[in-house]
Order: sequence, then structure tokens, then C-alpha cells
Amino acid sequence: MRVGVHTSIAGALANAAHRAKRIGCDTFQMFSANPRGWNTLEPTAEDYERFRVARASYGLAPVVVHDNYLINLAAPDPVRREISIAAFRREIERALALGADYLVTHPGSAKGSSASAAIKTCVESLRRAAKGLSLDGLMVLVENTAGQGSAIGRTFEEVAEIIAGASRDLPVGACIDTAHCFEAGYAIHTREGLRGTLTQLESTVGLDKVCVIHANDSKTVFDSHADRHQHIGKGEIGAEAFRRVVRHPKLRQLPFICETPIDRPGDDRRNLRMMRKLAGENRSRESKVESQK
Repeated sequence: MRVGVHTSIAGALANAAHRAKRIGCDTFQMFSANPRGWNTLEPTAEDYERFRVARASYGLAPVVVHDNYLINLAAPDPVRREISIAAFRREIERALALGADYLVTHPGSAKGSSASAAIKTCVESLRRAAKGLSLDGLMVLVENTAGQGSAIGRTFEEVAEIIAGASRDLPVGACIDTAHCFEAGYAIHTREGLRGTLTQLESTVGLDKVCVIHANDSKTVFDSHADRHQHIGKGEIGAEAFRRVVRHPKLRQLPFICETPIDRPGDDRRNLRMMRKLAGENRSRESKVESQK
């Protein structure tokens, strides 16, 4: 099992790798720039090089980049869509410069349009953003959503349609978020529900297309369509359900990345420790990291 968290780039891109190593990650996720603004300071060649050296020296893999939260590749408004396409192209270019393995994106919001039209817009936006670029091993991952508001990607069928449409022009797979599944109405908190969810995932997206799991418990109740993450085992999904998820033979070989809150110092380490405990792992390296805190 490879498990990690989303780490901060505050101070320098390389700090994301340093922080991941310090808290005991095998893998990690990061932003490549400010995730909540359109105008970002582009890293220098030296920034990218220092990151690549740090990541390689620690043996952290895979490295996942999450795109800017403002990007809406499904936007019906042409101005917002053009801004989003340009911003996502920069996300691809930065991920390539970092040597990242995956770039995760939310499929976007219809905002007054229909879901079917928004899916077509998202596909076309992905294709335009990547046009002329050699992704050189980088894969774009479409993340399922909780279905809040007019967001698309709530169902596996919608995620699968986006992947099928975009994969003609770029390498694309799926990132499956446990909290989003639960909040969207997939009953992963029960034994039978998890079995049914994986059957649906296999018949739509295809488990071979799932490259990363976002491991998050949920603050909101089942089928709430409200995206609120909670610490592993402390939310509505619960520890026993997560135990079944991380030990499932069809999932346990995938990288799990926690996007859980930091309510107090050490929460990231505690969520990593809980994930490994539920998976039945007891690592001496984990003990060494904890002793150095």
C-alpha cells in the first residue's frame, strides 16, 4: 500500500516533497501554484529542478498535482471557459516540468446548462488544453464529485463519458474520492454497498482506468451531495468501512492520498497512521518518523 497526503508548496515547490518525506508519505499530492487565483507566479527552471531532485532523492511515487479550484472546463459561458482552458494548459505545462505522474481535475459545473452539454464542453476543453503538447507519461485524471449544485461527475457514468471522449486525444483516467462517492449516493459504508459500487465502477469507468484514490471520510451524511471532508474513521463513512476499502483486493494496490483537514498539528500524520493501521500495516519507518517529531 502506498499512502500519502496533500502537502503544501508554501515557501517553494520542493517543500511539498520535503514535507511529504518528513511526515512519512510514500506518495503525495500538491498544487503547482496558488489554487484560488487566476494570476499566479510561474515557477522558475530552478524551482522545478529543486523539486525533481528532492522527489527523486526520497523515492516518492506517484506524484499527483491537483489543478486550480477556479477552473471550470464545463463552463457554458465562453469567457469563463476560455480562461479555464488557458489555465488548465498551464497546469499541464507545470505538471510536466515537475515530472509529475498525474494531474487531477474536477470536471466542472454546468451552471445553467444541461449535464449532457456540460460533459461535451468538458471533453472539448480538455482536448483543446492539451492540443500540441506531448504529455510524456503524464496522465490527466478526472475526479468524481459529490454532485453539489450543478457539478457534473457525480455518477460514474458521467466520469466514464468524459474519459471516453477525451482519451482520443490525451492520456486520461480517473481519480475516485471516497467522500464524494458516499456523498453522491454510493453506499461504500456498507459491505454490500462497497461491492455494488465497485461493480458499477468496473462496468462504467473500468477499474483499470482508476489510478488514484482520494481517501477522505465525510462530515455530511450519506447522499447529501455536500462535499465536506473529515478525518479517516471520524466521519459518516467510519473506520470499519475504510478498513474494507483499503483492504479490498481490487483497490489496495492503488495509491491512497488523504485530503483530510488539519484541525491541529499532527493531523496529517495521524491520518496516515490510521490508514496504515486499517490496512494492517505496521511499519518500522512510521515509528522512526514519529520518534523524530
